[in-house]
Amino acid sequence: MLPLDDNQVAALRAADLVTVRRTASGQWKLKAGRKVGAIRIGNIEIEVTPKVGIANMLFFLGYATHPGFRPEDVAGIPTTGLWPALATSLIRHIRRALASGLLRGYTTVDDALPLVRGRIRFGDHIASRPGIPLPVEVQYDEYSEDIPENRILRTAIRRMLAVPRLRPADQADLIELDSRMAGVTVLPPGALPPIWHNSRLNARYAPALRLSELILQHCSADPGAGPHTIAAFVVNMEKVFEAFIGAALREALSIYPGHTETPAKGALDEEKAIRIEPDVLHVINGQPAAVFDAKYKIEPGAGKPTNPDVYQMLAYCTALNLRIGWIIYAEGTEPPTTWRIRNSGTMIGYRPLNLRQPPDELLKDVRYFADSAMREAVPLRHRA
Repeated sequence: MLPLDDNQVAALRAADLVTVRRTASGQWKLKAGRKVGAIRIGNIEIEVTPKVGIANMLFFLGYATHPGFRPEDVAGIPTTGLWPALATSLIRHIRRALASGLLRGYTTVDDALPLVRGRIRFGDHIASRPGIPLPVEVQYDEYSEDIPENRILRTAIRRMLAVPRLRPADQADLIELDSRMAGVTVLPPGALPPIWHNSRLNARYAPALRLSELILQHCSADPGAGPHTIAAFVVNMEKVFEAFIGAALREALSIYPGHTETPAKGALDEEKAIRIEPDVLHVINGQPAAVFDAKYKIEPGAGKPTNPDVYQMLAYCTALNLRIGWIIYAEGTEPPTTWRIRNSGTMIGYRPLNLRQPPDELLKDVRYFADSAMREAVPLRHRA
């Protein structure tokens, strides 16, 4: 139970980390739902810890958006809280990235100069100062530190400096790293991170860039609408798990012929009025070969197969003409099972995935699921 003012209640509801309900005594009762993370509104701080651990949660987030995200990108993250974990890991990765100095590269600059440098932007010059020869609107390439990679890192540092519960040592380290990047542009709030591409030149930056992009995508810090400053990092673990399974299966199935759709879209009926959307579908020569659905549940009794989940997979197999479909559960409490459906020839495979194990082991389990599915990739029957 917490005493909250109207602005704090509105901010909590907007963040959607917890549900907020007023009690008969006038205080507020908070309840965790499907999301995890941390939020601070003024002097109120709430953290919903992921059951998979902070390091694994960050690995799922990173891998789902960038399969190049590696287990070592989140190795050694402390478990003392989300904010300290993010700050400590960011500092470690950026220090390694900058060990050989700031990366430099060519950037395109638009400017107005008293002399010609590069090429003249005639259209911009005529529009801004018709009939006036100087200054002239030009565009040129400059070799500098103000490149996309450094902008992402410095903006992540600034974002972390605005969050609560940083240890004084971490805050000092972030300030020192920020000062080393003094000539680099900080991205404005809400701006999309610039695009960067893996190369031999920026390889030492890659782990720091991947973690920085996660921070920019999910971490916010702003003054707030009322008198309270707000900092938040909120993710929906159900969607994160589905995205992680999709990315991991897509990578595991890439050694086989065909292509993988995540998610797939199709129809249950001939008229295509009833839509289906399996989380993962592998297709070979235009024909479905393997179908998967990922389930992350927090309700009482979660972690074991439910009838609706099995019915859903049976519908997928029927519509896709597959002999077997696979349900992957997070933190399953039942052993792996395969059900043979009466009068149909269809089988449903249930496979639990231990999300607390190290990322390398997680990916190994997903590859095992993928290989099992491809060994069973036989159509149920041939249509006339």
